[in-house]
Amino acid sequence: QLQLVESGGGVVQPGGSLTISCAVSGYSVKYYSIGWFRQVPGKEREAIACISLRDGEIYYADSVQGRFTISKDELYHTVYLRMDSLNVADTATYYCAGRMTVVPAQTCQNGADYWGAGTLVTVSP
Repeated sequence: QLQLVESGGGVVQPGGSLTISCAVSGYSVKYYSIGWFRQVPGKEREAIACISLRDGEIYYADSVQGRFTISKDELYHTVYLRMDSLNVADTATYYCAGRMTVVPAQTCQNGADYWGAGTLVTVSP
């Protein structure tokens, strides 16, 4: 089993930056790939980026290439999502999620087995 807890959401102005965090705990965490997803009410959940906790391999969705950066802290099993050049369309609840695979693309493309509760990011003037 995997436990995931997001933090760091809040209100940011358009053009600004924000980093959100996901604390990962559980058994055999190094065999998981962790992903960031987001969802706006009434719309489908969207994958953003995923990272392998074993070797740091990264997969990015095309929609956020160049603006969002996923990374991980080796010691504390924390996964970060740095978001730059934010715009109103980035307003959403952001979730971290995990799938037992060392291929991050599988988490982003096929979904995850374990989910956090989400953190709300609001981009507003």
